[in-house]
This record gives sequence, C-alpha cells and structure tokens, in this order.
Amino acid sequence: MKKLIFLFLIAFNGLYAQVQFEAKASKTTLGLNERLRVDFTMNDDGDNFVPPGFEGFKVIAGPSQQVSQSWINGKVTFNKTYSYFLLPTQKGSLTIKQASIEIRHQVYKTTPIKITVTNAVEMPKDPNDTSISANDAIHLVADVSKTNPYLNEPITVVYKLYISYNIGLTNFKELDKPKYNDFWSQNIEIKQLNAEDATYNGERVRCVVLKKTVLYPQKSGKLTIEPLSLDLDVQIPTNRRNFWGQALLKEDNKRVSAGARVINVKPLPEAGKPLDFSGAVGRFDFKVTPSKTVLKNGESLELNVSVSGNGNLKLFTLPKPVVPTALEMYDPVHKEQVNTPLSGMNGKVSDTYTIIPQYKGNYTIKPMVFSYFDLGAGRYKTISSPEILVKVLDGPSPSDATVASNGNSNKRQISKTDHFEFIKLKTKLVSVNKKDFLGSKLFYGLLFSPFLCIPLLILFRRKKQAIDSDIAGNRTKMSNRLAKKYLSEAKKNIGNKEPFYIALEKAMHNFLKAKTHIETSEMSKDKIREILLGRNAKPETVNDFINLTENCEFARYAPASSVTINNDYEKAVEIISALEKQI
Repeated sequence: MKKLIFLFLIAFNGLYAQVQFEAKASKTTLGLNERLRVDFTMNDDGDNFVPPGFEGFKVIAGPSQQVSQSWINGKVTFNKTYSYFLLPTQKGSLTIKQASIEIRHQVYKTTPIKITVTNAVEMPKDPNDTSISANDAIHLVADVSKTNPYLNEPITVVYKLYISYNIGLTNFKELDKPKYNDFWSQNIEIKQLNAEDATYNGERVRCVVLKKTVLYPQKSGKLTIEPLSLDLDVQIPTNRRNFWGQALLKEDNKRVSAGARVINVKPLPEAGKPLDFSGAVGRFDFKVTPSKTVLKNGESLELNVSVSGNGNLKLFTLPKPVVPTALEMYDPVHKEQVNTPLSGMNGKVSDTYTIIPQYKGNYTIKPMVFSYFDLGAGRYKTISSPEILVKVLDGPSPSDATVASNGNSNKRQISKTDHFEFIKLKTKLVSVNKKDFLGSKLFYGLLFSPFLCIPLLILFRRKKQAIDSDIAGNRTKMSNRLAKKYLSEAKKNIGNKEPFYIALEKAMHNFLKAKTHIETSEMSKDKIREILLGRNAKPETVNDFINLTENCEFARYAPASSVTINNDYEKAVEIISALEKQI
C-alpha cells in the first residue's frame, strides 16, 4: 500500500513538472525591413495571459490564437499558442521580454529572447512575380536650397515624398526626425498635405511636400543635417484581377529615408569687418527715433532703436545709445515683429528706452551706428543715425547740485527735493541668548516617541499576519480585482472584437472564482449550474451566465457588429450585478 501511494505521488508531481510555457521567434537576426513572428506556446490551459511590451517593435498582426487537443490511447495532449507578427522600428540589439500565464494558480514566465536588427536588406523577389515593388515606386528627397552658404545666411530644406501613380499610400509615421545641430531652425507649418503632379527620374509621379524648414547656420565648417525616416503603409497592385478586371491590391510596408545632407558653411570675411559688428547678416534699415525732443520738468521721452529688413533679425543684438549723465535711462523693452517664410526672416526688431531728464538744459544724444554683412553685395555696410538734441525747459539746474571735488560729474549730492524716511520709534528686538535644546520639551518628545510607536508596530504586524494567513480570503480578493480589471478592459475594447471577448471571458471566469471558489479547471457547464443553483441563484440568471460565457469563445472568430458587442457587455454587467445580489 505504501509503495502504491509513493508511486502515485511521483506521478502527481511529474504531472505538474510537465507544464511548459515558452517563447519562440522565427529568427534572431533580421533586417530593419523584415517581419518577425513570435509564438508563445503552452501545453496546458491557463488564464490571464500577459504578453510583453515589444519595445523596439511595431505589432502589425496578432495576437492570433491556436488551440489543439487530442486523446491517443488514453493520453491527453493539449497545445495552445498565441502568435504575434512584429516589425522592428530601430536598429541594434533588442529584447523581447517575458510573457506570463497563470496555470493552476501558478504563474509561469517565458525566457527573454535577444533579437539583432541590422540595416534594411534586399528582399528576394520571385522571378515569376511581375507585380510592382514599393522599393522603386516611393522616394523621399530632402531639397536643400544652398549647400555652401555664409554663416547666418538662410537656407531652406523641403522634404518631398514622390509616389508612383500605381501605389496607394494609406498611412505614414516618422521614425527618425531630422536633427539640425549647430543650426537655428524654424519649421513652416503645412496645414494640409496635398499631392501634386511631378516628374522624378523622367517618370510622371505624385509629389507630397511633408515638411519645410528654414535654417540659419551658427558656425562655419561642414555641418550635417540628420535624415528624416518614414514608415509607410502602402497598397500595391498584384497580377490578380477581380470579376471586373481590376487589379487586386495587397497591403505592404515600406521604410524610406531622405539621407543625411552635408552643408559647407563659409565664415564671414575678416577684411573690412567693423568693430561694432554683432552678427547681422542680410539687408537692413536702421533708425533711432525719439518720441519728443522738448520736455518740461518731470516729463520723459521714449527713444526707439529699430532694425527692419530681411535677414537673421532674431540672431543679433541692437546697439545701445549713450546719453549724458543728466539723463536717466532705463532698461529697454524689446519687441519683435518677425515673419519666417520659406525665403527667411523678415520684419522688424526694436528696443524702446525710457529717458527722464534730471535738470533743465540742452543735451545731446550721440549718433548711433549699426553694421551688417550684405549678402547681395558681399561686403559689410554701416548705417549711422543722426545726432539728437534734447531740450529741457524747466526744473532744477546743474548748479543746484554739488559736484565732487575731483570733477567727476557722475558723483553728486542729494538734491533739496529728496527726503529721508521718518525714523521708526518701535522696534522688534530678539534676544541673542537662546534656550538650550538639551532638556527642552522638543528634546524629551523626540527621546520618548520611539517607545510610544512600539505598541502600534506590534498591532500592525499582528494585523498583517492575520491578513496574510487568510489564503482563501486573499484568493477571493485577487479574483475579485481581476474580474473588475478585465471588465474594465472589455469596456475599453468595445470597438475591437477579439480583445473585447477575451477580456469579457476572463472577467466572467474570475467573478465566478471569487464568489464560488471554483477553479478554472473545474468550470464545466453542469458544475457551474449545480453550484450557482445551490447558492439560491435564479435559474434564468444561471442560464444567461453559462450562455454568455460559452458565447465569448465563439464570438471571437464569428462576425459581430458593434451593436452585438455593446449588448454582450451590458448583458454581462446585468448578470454579474444579479448574481451579486442572489448569492
């Protein structure tokens, strides 16, 4: 008898040891334009399958599910597979992380798979297939207006997608955005993409302008514009025809890149460069305009310094006026009225200074100069503003102030109009002798607080041990949480049939496990009916529960409208609510 029990235990342990859950990839090295198939296979039925995140890949199909079961000579063979088809979105060494499944209340995980993604490879073509290839029918080009500009001279980059008339474009996504290191850049908004007739390599094609950018190089030498790369979903005609003789289309994917462009930036010439040159390049007009030149005591004037024209208006500083010490000048208010079309920046920038005179008299604001490099003439130009005479009619005269003995006019005595603040009579004095921390109330509070916390820690630990020892209760809570989670997931996927019914079936199963403590392997139709009726559930509610649970498996593969899916979701909520009250 003991020997029989021993053999039975060995067989029982062997049964559990035979559970297998593994991930298999169709290949471990592939090109950027190749597809990858990943299968997650198990030899026993389970619940709560969680796939990996597939970082670095785009899921183009899946999950598709295959189940097979056979009985041969009394031996049961079961196999279940979840399959995904992936497309890499980047090069390098990528990892398909672990997937997990719950089988007989134990969680199994797959081993991560290392995948190496290389450059795009040339796909072999069937010599008997005369269908059109997307490789020769789609081209992405970066048109650069000038490849050898001066420093701070505007250039434009226009990204154009050329598509053959035989190819249909259904969607596209940017994989790599262009990088403009060492350039000041401004993207020009394209409100709507339009296809226009064009010619590429002598072939009549459609052209779509995807992006327009204005660039100002900020240093000389060879600068590189990193490429724009796109992932395209296209439709390609095949050799097959429909009933009316029209070519049938097939879905395909295409990766295109505009390629890196090298810009050779010339430095501005040193010969003839003015000392006051601040980096302005283009063609400009310079003006210095006062709001008024005759003032009364207490009045102020505004001095506007502005540059207008075409060029790098946002990339240089305006000259600063020099005024006599008798005129008090405040920091300027900077204003920009600049547009950036495809030809480069144009408009106006200005600094407005507020100037307040201190004494009456006549004062001169010296002429100001502004220098820039004229791209058309290929040389530096300087514009001078006229001298400005400011006349202050009244107010204190400079003789009312005592000038320092060294003759420095910047140092003066306080005028008679200045006042001292009235001396405050009430003070707030703080004692410098502070009470010691040792022996204070705060000291004793901090000293004894750890001892007061010990009873609370003991009570908390006992409470936690009681909760952890309640295995059945914890399992019920977990199943309840999973039921709510999958019911919420089903609601989110109402517009997507297969994930909706998978989540709905898991929600129904976990609800039943939470309420009746029945395991997934025991969930037969008769067993469910027996348990629910034994708990005073109404027969019609039990029938609705069983019918909806069985329907979830078939509905994933059968056609279903959005109305049917909505009805099934609402019915599941009603059934769960009814069973909550009845059992």
